[in-house]
Amino acid sequence: MSNKDTIAGHAKLIECPRDAMQGIHEYIPIDLKAKYINLLLKCGFDTIDFGSFVSPKAIPQLRDTSQVIEKLDFTSGNTKLLAIIANIRGAEDAVKFEQISYLGYPFSLSETFQQRNTNRSISVAYEDLIQMQELCVKNSKELVVYFSMGFGNPYGDAWNAEIVTEWLEKLTKEDIKIFSLADTVGTADPKDISSVFKTVSALHPHLEIGAHFHARPEMRYAKIEAAWETGCRRYDMAMMGFGGCPMAEDDLVGNVSTEFMMDFFKEKGIETGINADALFEAKIVASEIFGKYF
Repeated sequence: MSNKDTIAGHAKLIECPRDAMQGIHEYIPIDLKAKYINLLLKCGFDTIDFGSFVSPKAIPQLRDTSQVIEKLDFTSGNTKLLAIIANIRGAEDAVKFEQISYLGYPFSLSETFQQRNTNRSISVAYEDLIQMQELCVKNSKELVVYFSMGFGNPYGDAWNAEIVTEWLEKLTKEDIKIFSLADTVGTADPKDISSVFKTVSALHPHLEIGAHFHARPEMRYAKIEAAWETGCRRYDMAMMGFGGCPMAEDDLVGNVSTEFMMDFFKEKGIETGINADALFEAKIVASEIFGKYF
């Protein structure tokens, strides 16, 4: 489903407990993680970004992803699972699980951030992506490429909308069809968001191009509205707005909360398909997991 094909009044929603949990130092028990994700699976999200296959030294909180999978119940709906990977080894591990539909890879448009985030250059990351895509095709998975620094670059590396579209063009030649533009450190300006989505929607209407926003509370509405008004129909979010990039260096910059997104869509008359009762139950457990960190 491309942005163009998505019905104008509907949104494709991706809930991201992985992004919310990964930075918490105190270990969250497997059963509690599984309980929370099982409740999210009942809500009606298109996809749950639930875990990652990366080095346990890098993200110790998610070292149990393969065990959590075995405790998940998929009988309540059609929600799919997405797992984040950071290298070929992670991709090889992730594709073994039938329950996983999507593999997500953070590909930075900033050389500086690519090195910081995955300890490799953009050129090496691109070579990895090609191999990851081959693994996905071979194992009936779909690769989702996250463009870190999708709306700007605070590190001084070159950035403009043309760089975004050039990489989209290059990666679509590898038959990659789903992308998410990330406001990685929460510094994107709504004008840049509008400019980028106008450009990519016009040049690549066949692609599914979403948004993964990190934002201070006072900037959430403007960023989401800028994306929606210029054609974005795929959105990442996290319950209570917890998580976000640790490199943002601003405690108020987190994921856009699921609750806020629901209010935004309701105000705009946008159909979400989310079960409000199931969402309320999930929020109770989210408060148990994340509440003490607020």
